[in-house]
Amino acid sequence: QVRLVESGGGSVQAGGSLRLSCTASDHTFRAMGWFRQAPGKEREGVACAHRRIGTTYADSVKGRFTISKDNAKKTLYLQINSLKPDDTAMYLCAARRSSDGICTTFAHDYDDWGQGTQVTISS
Repeated sequence: QVRLVESGGGSVQAGGSLRLSCTASDHTFRAMGWFRQAPGKEREGVACAHRRIGTTYADSVKGRFTISKDNAKKTLYLQINSLKPDDTAMYLCAARRSSDGICTTFAHDYDDWGQGTQVTISS
């Protein structure tokens, strides 16, 4: 099982930026993704990164969110620009154990999850 620890969340005014990090306990050759969940809402897939496949984004975040991986540091990042109040949520990273090249924004494709980091955007 991969242990994932997120960091970088906080309270930011609308229009600002944040970079979230997710450090994994072992080599991140598999697909890794970012998800978010706001109170009372379903978990939403945001983006995925895979060494061979590249990246995948949910349509709702294209243009403002950038996912990247530093395999040497075993760390996944999510750069969020032009933050909006609707971006307020718990942001979680997830890892897929198989190296089969699947890289999606569907929660059921992932095996291991972090505890999340809270992002709160004020208007």
